[in-house]
Amino acid sequence: MENKDSQHKRENEELDTAAEQENQQYVYEDDNKDDQAVDALQDEKDEEIEEEERKQALTSETPAQAAGGRSGGKAWIAVSAILAIVLIIVLIKPPFGAGDKAVATVNGVKISKDKLYDSLVEQGGKSTLDNMITQELIDQAAEDAKVTVTEADVDKEIENLKKSFGSEDEFNQTLAQYGMTVDSLRQDAEVQVKIRKILEPQVKVTDEDIKAYYDQNKASMSTPEQIRASHILVATKEEAEDILKQLKGGADFATLAKEKSTDTGTKDNGGDLNFFAKGTMEPAFEDAAFKLKKGELSGIVQTSYGYHIIKKTDEKAAVTPTLEEKKEDIKYQLVTQKVSELSSNWMADLKAKAKITNTLDPAAAEESPAASSGASPEASAAAGNASTNTAK
Repeated sequence: MENKDSQHKRENEELDTAAEQENQQYVYEDDNKDDQAVDALQDEKDEEIEEEERKQALTSETPAQAAGGRSGGKAWIAVSAILAIVLIIVLIKPPFGAGDKAVATVNGVKISKDKLYDSLVEQGGKSTLDNMITQELIDQAAEDAKVTVTEADVDKEIENLKKSFGSEDEFNQTLAQYGMTVDSLRQDAEVQVKIRKILEPQVKVTDEDIKAYYDQNKASMSTPEQIRASHILVATKEEAEDILKQLKGGADFATLAKEKSTDTGTKDNGGDLNFFAKGTMEPAFEDAAFKLKKGELSGIVQTSYGYHIIKKTDEKAAVTPTLEEKKEDIKYQLVTQKVSELSSNWMADLKAKAKITNTLDPAAAEESPAASSGASPEASAAAGNASTNTAK
């Protein structure tokens, strides 16, 4: 008779065997899936992702005003980059033939512009055309509402986006990361402004709303005390003592930093660390730096990086802006948030009422009023032309 341990062991082995057989069956089934079906599912998923990103780009809060702050700004730039890439399809297709012209050759075999265009349409044409239809609907709605967008409007939108970043450099680095420029970003900013101007008359923001927001977010609007300092970092205490002796003897701090410091990120700038607040540096470094008077040298400060000599070069007192100073910024933010809440339903309603033909998405055409309301052929054709004019 089996003891309990033997019985449990046998039962576990049987369970392991059954699980292994089941996994093998799954692997067998997966290995025998039709490749075209897998590709089709992947294409469908890609289209869904692109569709969601497009909707977010057109209906979400402007990142400069969104609660997400800096990460929201990066998200908008990322979506803008995706739209810029897929819209290349429009630029490649020639309006009057000449599509057999080679855009590349491989061992003498040409790849034609038509072939490239057809491939791009297959990969991203559906989402690109849907984006263009949406853009046309927004343009028509703006025209009906007598809304115009000026260069100053776009400038303001870009400036508000920049505020969600720590600095101008960080903003430019994010653009470069996604292969964009301010000029290409301005196109999406114009769309944001149009939607805002169309829906803003439906939005009401009171002085009480503004004060409540100010009271809740005063801390995040405040700038803490900051100092600016330079440092020289070396590996040993002996080196630090020698440098400190030279500095006290009248040697130039920036010159010694360039010659002696092992901090490659700051030595070329004379050891300058720029402004920083408490909580940024290691405690030992920070405590020593904040105790200094402007222009004063520290003693030798040890951290996990090595041995530092610090010089305080500037300081900024903590600043809490008043309600009056922030009133316009807060109002702009609250209006934008409320416009965002309205825009999703507004966009869906706009599409539902429009007469749209879309040869790349027959299902969408069947659902549109143009296919079901008995509209005249002339009206349907006009709607189709309006949806595709932007492709020319």
